[in-house]
Amino acid sequence: MKLWHYALIVCLGGCCYGVLSTFVKLAYAAGFSVSAVTGGQYLFGAVLSWLIVLLVNRKAPTRKQTFKLMLSGIPFGLTGIFYYQALQTLNASLAIVILFQFVWIGTLLEWLLLKKKPTKNKLMSITLTLLGSILAANILFQENMSLSWTGCLWGLLAALTFSAFVFLSSTVERSTPPLLKSALLSTGGVITIFIVLPPTFLLDWHIVTGLFPYGLALGVFGVVLPPLLFSIGMPHVGSGLGTILTASELPVVVILSAFVLAEPISLPQWIGVLIILSGIVGSNLRLRKTDRPSLAV
Repeated sequence: MKLWHYALIVCLGGCCYGVLSTFVKLAYAAGFSVSAVTGGQYLFGAVLSWLIVLLVNRKAPTRKQTFKLMLSGIPFGLTGIFYYQALQTLNASLAIVILFQFVWIGTLLEWLLLKKKPTKNKLMSITLTLLGSILAANILFQENMSLSWTGCLWGLLAALTFSAFVFLSSTVERSTPPLLKSALLSTGGVITIFIVLPPTFLLDWHIVTGLFPYGLALGVFGVVLPPLLFSIGMPHVGSGLGTILTASELPVVVILSAFVLAEPISLPQWIGVLIILSGIVGSNLRLRKTDRPSLAV
């Protein structure tokens, strides 16, 4: 596979996260609590990941793989917890803009830990992505914007843990088969979620059965596919560029909100979507120009 193919895989992983908000809103509308939706997402996703591994992968993980990858899944679970806390005191649009700071945090981590200084092209892509996120989230044209320093702190923690998850996806146990790696990462995530948010919803069978379709969809797009796609693509594109590519999440959120939930989307939001996409396309064009042969997964 060529380098830009791996970039596209990472971009698709970001798109999967963009699908989540639609199913979350539908689950909330059906009367399910935040803890049930979050716990159901990670539980169903982890179970599905292991079912796939049992069907496809015949090699058991080593103790080293299990330990390192389950630990690497902790920031995966913490991101959902921190982002939920941010939403308690912030408008959803402001919360997602703060979360989007992972775009530059990921590049900073790569610079500090791997000594990879960001290029001018990458810095331009980061700038376009952040500008587009402000417009796409409609933050400039909202009245009565709720601002809480506590909420902002939770949002920044979510951005930091997501950046850490992306970084670990690109560096830890790179030789581990992607399916097995995804299952172990999701297991670390679900254990983290259940420690912070005890799964009391499992005691009510009616909640479990009613939550199943929402939890299954959220598990596939939020727990199974992103770690799998990141495990395939991140080791090749790096965490710095990877965080830029995962910004594809917000355009998908806006598009699905318009066409599935029938929410009104303003012209500045569509402009923001185009700006984000231009930043992503620009980074991919650079990859295609400097592409080199790469080992297939």
